Amino acid sequence: HQNKSVTTVLEKVGKFSGRLRKMQTNFVAGEKTKEVLYRENGCVFRFNVEGTYFSPRLSNERKELSKLIKNGDEVLVMFAGVSPFPIVLGKLSKAKKIYSNELNCEANKYGQLNIELNKLKGKVVLLPGDIKRIALKLVEKKNQQSSPPTRPSALRAEIPKKFDMIVMPRPQLKDSFLKEAFMLSKKGTRIYYYDFCLEEDVEKILEKIKSEAKKAKKKIKISNHQSAGEIGAYKIR
Repeated sequence: HQNKSVTTVLEKVGKFSGRLRKMQTNFVAGEKTKEVLYRENGCVFRFNVEGTYFSPRLSNERKELSKLIKNGDEVLVMFAGVSPFPIVLGKLSKAKKIYSNELNCEANKYGQLNIELNKLKGKVVLLPGDIKRIALKLVEKKNQQSSPPTRPSALRAEIPKKFDMIVMPRPQLKDSFLKEAFMLSKKGTRIYYYDFCLEEDVEKILEKIKSEAKKAKKKIKISNHQSAGEIGAYKIR
């Protein structure tokens, strides 16, 4: 009654679960829908709270990241969900193009809708599917460039083989996906990698990154690490 912008009240019942980070809710009051309209950083997002993952807590993180994009950068965002990172980065920066990668089909449908709602068609491009397969295809495509094509590539020709910046707002998964990030990196690529740990275990994460880089035969420099918010008692992103 007090807040005119609230049309539906849902109760969260349980944590985000599964590889696609889905949440269960119960309807409490108002209009019977689980689709929401959310505004942030001068952008608007439409999504279903049960079928897709979205974190409003990362709104400032998205804004700060947009300041780190250089003019003309080609950016890859992994685990993009309904495309909040790609859209905010696209809206607030002078990136040439931002590629939005997500596995969840429903999230990709909303991602495409959100790109259009924010008038970013052409600047933010969906790259749907499993990033492990996509990384392999892009690397294969690069290796095949010297030989004549035998059949049309599943990936459109304009997608870069390597990116200037890779953003990894990774959920709590066992796999780091750094192998794929390194595959799609060139000299000077900046990777913004998110992980979760207890406050005292930050060094273990840094060692893991160095170890993954060594396996991938990549020379890296960790220029900074910082907390992107608490996610539990003494546990940080």
